[in-house]
Amino acid sequence: MMQTEVLVVGAGNAAMCAALAAREAGAEVLVLERAPEAERGGNTAFTAGAMRTVYEGVDDLRALMPDLSDREIATTDFGTYSAEAFYGDMARVTDYRADPELVDVLVGRSHETLAWMAGKGVRFAPAYGRQAFKVDGRFRFWGGLTVEVVGGGAGLVEREHKLAAEAGIAIRYNSRAVELLTDDSGVHGVTAVVDGVTTEIRAGAVVLATGGFQADAEWRTRYLGPGWDLAKVRGTRFNTGEGHRMALTAGASPAGHWSGCHAVGWDRNAPEYGDLAVGDGFQKHSYPFGIMVNAEGRRFVDEGADFRNYTYAKYGRRILEQPHQMAWQVFDQQVTHLLRDEYRIKQATRVEAATLEELARRLDGVDPEGFLAEVAAFNAAVRTDVPFDPTVKDGRSTTGLAVPKSHWANPLTRGPFLAFQVTCGVTFTFGGLRITPGAQVCGAEGPVLPGLFACGEIIGGLFYHNYPGGTGLTAGSVFGRIAGERAARAAAGAHG
Repeated sequence: MMQTEVLVVGAGNAAMCAALAAREAGAEVLVLERAPEAERGGNTAFTAGAMRTVYEGVDDLRALMPDLSDREIATTDFGTYSAEAFYGDMARVTDYRADPELVDVLVGRSHETLAWMAGKGVRFAPAYGRQAFKVDGRFRFWGGLTVEVVGGGAGLVEREHKLAAEAGIAIRYNSRAVELLTDDSGVHGVTAVVDGVTTEIRAGAVVLATGGFQADAEWRTRYLGPGWDLAKVRGTRFNTGEGHRMALTAGASPAGHWSGCHAVGWDRNAPEYGDLAVGDGFQKHSYPFGIMVNAEGRRFVDEGADFRNYTYAKYGRRILEQPHQMAWQVFDQQVTHLLRDEYRIKQATRVEAATLEELARRLDGVDPEGFLAEVAAFNAAVRTDVPFDPTVKDGRSTTGLAVPKSHWANPLTRGPFLAFQVTCGVTFTFGGLRITPGAQVCGAEGPVLPGLFACGEIIGGLFYHNYPGGTGLTAGSVFGRIAGERAARAAAGAHG
């Protein structure tokens, strides 16, 4: 048997924020990581590292990014992102279903939590390569997303684990929690398989930060629906719903959108699970500047409905619904300079052709005649009298099409033409555990389960149908910090 004051199950960003906060509050902390050390960090290790936060101006950004230079400030329009805008985006993209109390905490504590991380040595930088375009000599940010972690998710994992080691936080790898230890007074630890040996680990409080259930094909099909077993998994292979199962068995209340998930356009030939060497490079998120067609050669979504930040997490589902669970993204030379870096990796499934007719023959699995007819109709429908501007919703739309394009519409006329084949890549699932604003897990038959806290992708109630880009890491940090602080307090009470 092992014993600690605060036990954190998981080792991604949310888990490590919880561990660091609990240690900062004076608690002895043990972290259980199911993965081996080389694959540590959960989904965090696979993310690009963007973090959505409130900021009223450059001074707020400089508090997070002290290395921000005067030249960068002079050549960049950072704009602002108010609490009202953040709250409004959360409400709008989730069809006004997001738990307002949890959203209040997420929004209200976003900046202070990132400042807390920066104070511990986590470095942030402007997300120039992903969220800014140069217009008239100035970079202009768009979509309310300005900040990213230096080194991306992998850099964040490295930094947080180094901080944990410096703080005296113990981490056990190859350790899978399988059952919560409970009695009538609450949760008191877990039963875990540590290096192949079943072990009881007693704790004054437990924090579950085990991610979603997206890496289990059976659970995906059970909750998300038929066909989801065919989706690729963007991140870790270890997020299989163990935390959900343990908590629900112990009497936790489920919450959120259990048939919903964050799912994006992902390279058709990517592996079944995420590849740490490629990271998020299999994603293909520049579709607003081109068109997406299915096997019939037909468009099936409004590629320009909104900024990429507000549509990418739901369009993976739409791709999965197409024949053969795939689509092609098509671009011409008017916009290729705007394509994100992931379009240039050697692993990308791409074709190039000098003419549309040649391209039609090279689009594997697509009806050539259907494709050419669709492009002709699209080209004729574009409102070329409206100027193109990638930094705003420019209103450069189509008219008269069954599937419109609301913004950033350009006729495909300038070769050579590029196309990229995509399928659905599932990031994380939206269904999870009901928590209080203090990150305590609620009981199905009572207010809370004493001694049990949760944070990260295991919590339910924040996301429904869709997701504003960069919110996951921020939510993990905010509720991770709260969970760690509250768990330390609960553990002190349990021991004293």
